[in-house]
Amino acid sequence: MICAVDSSVLVAALRTSEPSHAASVTVLDRGGLLAHVHVLAETFSALTGGRILPRVSASQAALLIRSGIMPFISTAGLSAREYLAAMEEAEARGVRGGGIHDFLHLFAAKRRKAQRFYTLDTVDFQSFHRPGDPEIVHP
Repeated sequence: MICAVDSSVLVAALRTSEPSHAASVTVLDRGGLLAHVHVLAETFSALTGGRILPRVSASQAALLIRSGIMPFISTAGLSAREYLAAMEEAEARGVRGGGIHDFLHLFAAKRRKAQRFYTLDTVDFQSFHRPGDPEIVHP
């Protein structure tokens, strides 16, 4: 089964203070996860400047991502044509503003035939989920 993941799970796996840390580590330890390549920038952002304290330096964040995330995931990009297809689908899905970032993760997962999508933000993802999309799962 192909499973995809978003940055909320990756950040929680790296932060022992996160309430979903243990569950997120369990998901990550399974390995073979798929992630839209932008997940790397989102994880970096959360570690270096997000709401979670203590923040880490840019070099520490890069090291955490390289050693604590990359061995467990493969990344999938989207072409410009696929980005535009997602944007054209956004209105029908009720996606507006910053919601496009989450939707692109789900869109990439669906394009790569993932059956399950792990996130801590299930409410956000359920709001634009449709039949045929990967199942939205909280770790």
